Amino acid sequence: MGSYGMLARRAVLTDTPIMVQIQELIRGVKDCISLAQGVVHWQPPKQALEKVQDLVWEPVISRYGADEGLPELREALLKKLRQENNLHRSSVMVTAGANQAFVNIVLTLCDAGDSVVMFAPYYFNSYMSFQMTGVTDILVGPGDPKTLHPDADWLERTLKDTKPTPKLVTVVNPGNPSGTYIPEPLLQRISDLCKDAGCWLVVDNTYEYFMYDGRKHVCVEGDHIVNLFSFSKAYGMMGWRVGYIAFPSEVEGLSAQLLKVQDNIPICASIISQRLALHSLEMGPEWVTDRVKDLVKNKELLLEALSPLGKDAVKGGEGAIYLWAKLPDKFSEDFKVVSWLARKHGVVLIPGSSSGCPGYIRISFGGLIEDQCRTASQRLKRGLEELVNGGMVV
Repeated sequence: MGSYGMLARRAVLTDTPIMVQIQELIRGVKDCISLAQGVVHWQPPKQALEKVQDLVWEPVISRYGADEGLPELREALLKKLRQENNLHRSSVMVTAGANQAFVNIVLTLCDAGDSVVMFAPYYFNSYMSFQMTGVTDILVGPGDPKTLHPDADWLERTLKDTKPTPKLVTVVNPGNPSGTYIPEPLLQRISDLCKDAGCWLVVDNTYEYFMYDGRKHVCVEGDHIVNLFSFSKAYGMMGWRVGYIAFPSEVEGLSAQLLKVQDNIPICASIISQRLALHSLEMGPEWVTDRVKDLVKNKELLLEALSPLGKDAVKGGEGAIYLWAKLPDKFSEDFKVVSWLARKHGVVLIPGSSSGCPGYIRISFGGLIEDQCRTASQRLKRGLEELVNGGMVV
């Protein structure tokens, strides 16, 4: 017992979660400030929390709910999808966060051995979801060097030349880890390519409200498209674990197969969490966008902190809560740089190798209030100046 031969190869061959590695890295490091995990600094709306604080005594909270989600929450989400996302032919399933939503989709749409398509830099948890479900033929496409947008020409060739056709293409919009936004014409082209090839397109819209400089988030809809959403970032509900799937209503059998997966993983998302989600939704998108506006200062502070890397080294910041930066060429071992910055300068980032891009770093600007972010930025700038000028001096 204890031999790797006694364990599932699916699990053994799945990447170790980068956040687990980061948590191990900073354990014992005093006064380390995190620019690593993708979180926001705010809590759910006060009015919503007040409405659910007494619900713990209601018996219904401790019972199972409908697998697909509370009817009143699903009704509210369908209204939101129509009004905000222009999705009119979609059904909804509530999940325990967007990560679980993605796993539900992979288990429902993909078989072990299928090929799937992602674009670098990719979201590490999505990559791991494929690995642990036996979908190991993961075709990673390039992003445009200047914009990081998915290379649609590469996708067109790949979908045409790969036999059998890849089962699924997935993107995050706005991007994690890139912080870039896929403009509507490009997203539509990707959708059309998937439709023509007969494969699914899965779009993760977790950061739909996190848009800057006048940009507007847009969704696409079709019988080959699944859209994923989350309450975690928008409403500060990371620990409450609520996300949802908007899937095409007219695809025969899809709902029934999703329910099989749902019933065997969470049965249903936490009932009290769904109640909080419903009351948070009642606050309207303005509650979220008002807070997102305040993140612009954090982004500016961190852009200045990254300046030692050079003006062309930093991308992203169009959406989501991330900046993406290239380290100097001689520092391709990005985890070593991240470890050094944490131990020497008290600030922690995510290494780009976890997203398929060694030699890069992801910087999250959502988890700190402005004063904390200013301190983190000062530390990061000092660290990068030292890195560029003298290397990783212990």
